[in-house]
Amino acid sequence: MSSQLDLEFISLTKRYGEVTAVDAVSYHFEAGTYACLLGPSGCGKSSTLRMVAGHETVSSGSVLLGGRDISYLPPAKRGTAMMFQNYALFPHLSVADNVAFSLKMKGEDATTRTHRAGEMLELVDMGGFADRIPAQLSGGQQQRVALARALITEPQVLLLDEPLSALDPFLRIRMRAELKRLQRELGITFIHVTHGQDEALALADEIVVMNDAKIEQAGKTRDVFETPKTAFVARFLGSHNVIALPEGKVAVRADALTLKAPDGAKLQGKITNIEYQGTHVALTAAIIGEQEVTALLSDKDFFGDPKDLGEAVGLDWDNEAAHALTA
Repeated sequence: MSSQLDLEFISLTKRYGEVTAVDAVSYHFEAGTYACLLGPSGCGKSSTLRMVAGHETVSSGSVLLGGRDISYLPPAKRGTAMMFQNYALFPHLSVADNVAFSLKMKGEDATTRTHRAGEMLELVDMGGFADRIPAQLSGGQQQRVALARALITEPQVLLLDEPLSALDPFLRIRMRAELKRLQRELGITFIHVTHGQDEALALADEIVVMNDAKIEQAGKTRDVFETPKTAFVARFLGSHNVIALPEGKVAVRADALTLKAPDGAKLQGKITNIEYQGTHVALTAAIIGEQEVTALLSDKDFFGDPKDLGEAVGLDWDNEAAHALTA
């Protein structure tokens, strides 16, 4: 693959008429990073990705790759490649011809195209499928072909728009491992758009959490998860409770909450839901101020001292487990 280059957004903005879809977003991705743009539908993450790819015009600001402004270059001249959510394979072309399509457009000869397509298909474990057409493939196989087609252009940055959303849960987990393996093997930057917290946590070295067209928080995955800065990030990443206390708002991880007798506990509540999750039991309680909190208990802890719906309960945590929210 080509030498590694950093990717940078400088006040990157996208407007559709009066609506601002991406609002002056700035961030620096080091070369070779697996980064996830994470956020709810409509937060601007896909528009951001499409501006990087050149499939959406930049309203203002810029996208730099290796210090070079690529904001207004045609997609094929940027050093990026995009893998679309629906894979967008040509139904009438064989797998090999789908993968080699961009090389054909560049005027490469048939022998070179066949050889390079074969290499790419081997890379994604699809070597034996070169002569099939997309309709003869499963969703997971089509996805691998789309991946090979994106990688044949030797991009410095691979852009993935919700690449796992069409797969069943079991295959999704398998393909997560496959994407991570490929990214490590190739050493290039992957920018992956998702609204799935589990997916982002499993894959990303860095997470960029977007909300309302802006970056809400970004950084190393574990740092963002452990120390969310805002109530939105704490809630969106899951497994955190956002609790308004007299002294201010805090985030407390669900697995840091413990149950005790109501007297002397930091919070008193009434159990509103109990959900068995195999290795864990998620217990939700209503607390003061019409708030709800969830405690994640090991099945051993819960069934050693089971609780019932409607039961009064005390909730406690170690002081260092509460993380003050700055915004």
